[in-house]
Amino acid sequence: MAANFWTSSQCKQLLDPEEVDVVHQIDRERGITLEDFKLIKLHMSNYIAKLAQNVKVRQRVVASAITYMRRVYVRRPITEYDPRLVAPACLYLASKAEESTVQARLLVFYIKKLYSDDKYRYEIKDILEMEMKILEALNYYLVVFHPYRSLSQLLQDVGMTDATQLTWGIVNDTYKTDLILVHPPHLIALACIYIASVLKEKENTGWFEELRVDMNVVKNIAMEMLDFYDSHKMITDERVSAAMMKLNR
Repeated sequence: MAANFWTSSQCKQLLDPEEVDVVHQIDRERGITLEDFKLIKLHMSNYIAKLAQNVKVRQRVVASAITYMRRVYVRRPITEYDPRLVAPACLYLASKAEESTVQARLLVFYIKKLYSDDKYRYEIKDILEMEMKILEALNYYLVVFHPYRSLSQLLQDVGMTDATQLTWGIVNDTYKTDLILVHPPHLIALACIYIASVLKEKENTGWFEELRVDMNVVKNIAMEMLDFYDSHKMITDERVSAAMMKLNR
């Protein structure tokens, strides 16, 4: 297991945004557009979070599960690996990887409680079989370094511990995007602090300059999150349903 991010498989496997925003040929043939692809991944990120809330696991488990799900779809077609099964299987796998194990039967119970749609209804054996496929797609690399790790220390350093809840919430929202596949976690944490600084009207320019990080990257991440918040307002249940319907063709 890598002791730090810079020697980890996660660091070596960081992707360019263009590599993440690729719809597999087989999915394109089924009518899945890039917008559909993003909507489905967003919907599944929310699904994982909702399921996690019911089985009561830590936010770190949710973050790892969403990271696994997003990594899988860089490598596997979304029409062949049904996200309605991949999502709970990723949560199941992440709960074990983060030593907060949830029983598969509990996931199945809450899936049936949350969704009346038969297309979401999978059994324990389905989750266990998909878990093996996910492990293979991930090349068995399960350690994920998250922005949370450096967030508390950075907030202390900048004197913004009063903005912990706000900044934590923004970090949570980054998992509704593919940022964790593209950027080192500490830069994502800094971008979230940057957004919180603007919202709180705190002048932290000097502190950011002293960090000796590429502020262009930090600002770009912040802009991506602000763009996400803007576009998120336009997402309707109808648009998500229309994207999900294409999986059933």
